[in-house]
Amino acid sequence: MESIEEFYKYKFNKYPENLHNTIGQFNVFQIENRMRKNEEFPIHIRRNFFKIMLFSGENTFRYGNQNIKVSGNTLLFFHPNIPYSYQPLSAITKGAFCVFKSEFFQGNYKLDLDNLSLFKSSNPPIFKLSKTSCQEVENLFSKMLQEVQGDYIYKYDLIRNYVSELYFLAMKWIPPENFFQYGDASKRITMIFTELLEQQFPIQYKSDKLKFRLPNEYAEKMFVHVNYLNRCVKKVTGKTTSQHIFERIGTEAKILLKHTDWTISEVSETLGFGDPAHFNKFFKKQTGINPSSFKLV
Repeated sequence: MESIEEFYKYKFNKYPENLHNTIGQFNVFQIENRMRKNEEFPIHIRRNFFKIMLFSGENTFRYGNQNIKVSGNTLLFFHPNIPYSYQPLSAITKGAFCVFKSEFFQGNYKLDLDNLSLFKSSNPPIFKLSKTSCQEVENLFSKMLQEVQGDYIYKYDLIRNYVSELYFLAMKWIPPENFFQYGDASKRITMIFTELLEQQFPIQYKSDKLKFRLPNEYAEKMFVHVNYLNRCVKKVTGKTTSQHIFERIGTEAKILLKHTDWTISEVSETLGFGDPAHFNKFFKKQTGINPSSFKLV
C-alpha cells in the first residue's frame, strides 16, 4: 500500500512538511501543472488515502481488476481499499485532483466514506460528464484551489463542503438498481467491525470512554473468533484489525489535541490509556511527533 508521503515523493520529489499539521493532509492540484516528463507507469496498488479526479482527455484506468477507457471529461473516485493505476498521461491532458486521508471527514465534520453508497455500486465510481455537470465539477475544484492557497481560518471547513458536494452529486447520478448489498461473509464481518469501531467516535466529553480497544474485544462483541475477524478484515481492506483500531484512535487523538483545551493526560485517559507515557509512545509511533509538540503546532 502506498502512503500519502510516498505519493508526494513519487509525484513531486518532496513532501510538504506543513501537511502534517492539518487534519487529513488534504491537498488539491491541477493536472497540467503537476505533470512530469518521462513519468513512469503508476504501480497498480492500494493507497492509504482517498483521491477524486476531474480528468479531461483519453486514457485507460485500471480500477480493481477492470480496465476502463475514458475520453472527454470524466470524474473518478478512488478508495483506499481498491488498487488503481492508469496509462501515462498525454501532453494535452487537463483537469484537477484532490487527495486526503479519511480523518479529513472525522471529528465534527464526519462523512462516513467507507460506507457511502457510491462505493457499493455494481459499477466503478467513474462518471462521464455532460457539459453542464463538468462545469459544476470544475467550479467546485476551482473553489478548492482558491481556498487551499488562502489563509482564511475556516478554509478547510469550506473545502469539506466542496468535497462532500462532489460525493453527493456522484451518488445522485447512480441508478438505484446499481447498488449492491454485502453478500460476501468477509465483507459483512468487516462492515460490522467498521461500524462498531466508528460508533465509539467522535469523543465529545471527558467522561466518554472507549469500550473496545483490542481486536479480541471486537471479536467477542461480534461472537466470532478473533483469528477469523483478523482474516476477514485483512482480506477485504489489506490492513489488520489492529491497524484500523490504532489509526482511528490516533486520528481521534489528533482531533482532541488540536480542537479542545483538554490536557494530554485527559486525552490519554478518555482514549483508554491508563498511563500518559503509554499514550505518548503510541501517539509518536502513529504520527512521528509527540503529543505536546503536536498540540503546540
